[in-house]
Amino acid sequence: MAIFEGRFTDAQALRIGVVVARFNDLVTSKLLSGCLDCLSRHGVDATDTSSQLDVAWVPGSFELPLVAQTMARSGSYDVLITLGAVIRGDTPHFDVVVAEASKGVASVARDTAVPVIFGVLTTDTMQQALERAGIKNNLGWSYGLEALEMGSLMKALG
Repeated sequence: MAIFEGRFTDAQALRIGVVVARFNDLVTSKLLSGCLDCLSRHGVDATDTSSQLDVAWVPGSFELPLVAQTMARSGSYDVLITLGAVIRGDTPHFDVVVAEASKGVASVARDTAVPVIFGVLTTDTMQQALERAGIKNNLGWSYGLEALEMGSLMKALG
């Protein structure tokens, strides 16, 4: 029986793309910082001159799937990470954005066979979002780990 698992080592072999929503950038910039810290501590070159990592900014979470799809289809990336924050308001807009962003990101992964990490916070309040982006813990770190694991798993599956 073959057992396949992703690893958190040998990360320097992975080419990673990150797509970040600018809307709620108080939150998303913190997620990105945590994500880059994780990747860097696991051997990914996260410097400004890196040839291993690219970051693309989009207006909001609704736009994440299109840019993730473009990056995935380029053949240049082993794994993608999408980062966003959608905070519930008084209108149904929240439900539409969350549904389309999540379906879109999942569709990109299925259609391209490039793993796409869904790092979009969906919270009721800004306080909840900030807690998940660094006040209590930074889920950006977790999304970085997920990317390392999935990127290496897909390489192992060949």
